[in-house]
Amino acid sequence: MSISTPPKLERAQAVVPRRSAMKWLLDAGLRRNLGLILALVLLCALGVLTAGDRFADSNNLMTILRLAAVTGVVSIGATFVITIAGIDLSVGAILALAAVWATTLSGQAFAESTSWIFMPLTAMLIGAAAGLLNGILIAYGKVVSFITTLAMMAAARGLAEIISDKKTQLITVDGFLQAVGGEVFGIPVIVVIFVVVAVAGWVLLNRTTFGRRTFAIGGNPEAARLAGIKVQRHTALVYTLAGLCAGIGAFMLMARTTTGSATHGTGLELDVIAAVVIGGTLLSGGRGSIFGTVLGVLIFSALTNIFTLNNLSLSVQLVAKGAIIVIAVLIQRQLAIRQSRT
Repeated sequence: MSISTPPKLERAQAVVPRRSAMKWLLDAGLRRNLGLILALVLLCALGVLTAGDRFADSNNLMTILRLAAVTGVVSIGATFVITIAGIDLSVGAILALAAVWATTLSGQAFAESTSWIFMPLTAMLIGAAAGLLNGILIAYGKVVSFITTLAMMAAARGLAEIISDKKTQLITVDGFLQAVGGEVFGIPVIVVIFVVVAVAGWVLLNRTTFGRRTFAIGGNPEAARLAGIKVQRHTALVYTLAGLCAGIGAFMLMARTTTGSATHGTGLELDVIAAVVIGGTLLSGGRGSIFGTVLGVLIFSALTNIFTLNNLSLSVQLVAKGAIIVIAVLIQRQLAIRQSRT
């Protein structure tokens, strides 16, 4: 008498076909971001047509990546915040506060007598602390994120001005400038940091419980609470992460400019939010894309570089940036509609 195999066991024993490399890449995010990829390619083509070899030169491409690095790192943290349907208007001011605090004379003297690592650690600690304060007020104080971060933007910028006495603080710690401001195999260290943070952010958002909880809270915080997720604690952690990324961006900007100033990061929050939103992260929450955020940052950096090479005014740059945002969002929306119909 033969014994039949249960259907569930048969399904478990079935050989699962291996996905092709192209399908894996599409599933990883290329298909959802074809509009942004197309926009970036068109921008590069425009750069070559208008600026020729000046744009295509390897040194200029590194300049684009160097300019994108700081905004990119801060945008990674902002992606998590917007994914939970929050907003953070204070990242630029937090970056300035962290940069000023890390470059005080006493701080630099301590770094010279011990290790240059003290400076980036200080910047990250200040950034994380400011982000945690935002998170506590929003999650436990029940203050809306717009008001909380708007207040933090004003307070952090003011505190940075008080600490620095509205003066630019020059960095004299050679170890820090050489380590963070240098290059690795011809690639700027700050670009390497950007890549590392982007990869870590992608893994955290897409391959961990933390990321799944982030999506769940953004989609429906009440349902997430009923499912056992500690929404308040997670919200505080997300804002802490955003502050930490602002702190990382602070010491990257310190290395790039060799200064710490209360004016660092002015207007950065607008570029960050724009890059995250055109990257496919919904302002209403529930959907976020680190890959899309990186593309959004690169688009803005390439656009600024093209305008600079062609000596176009800042006013024209602002108009073009607005148009790019609208076009990129419309393209993504059309692609999403077509994808849902297939």
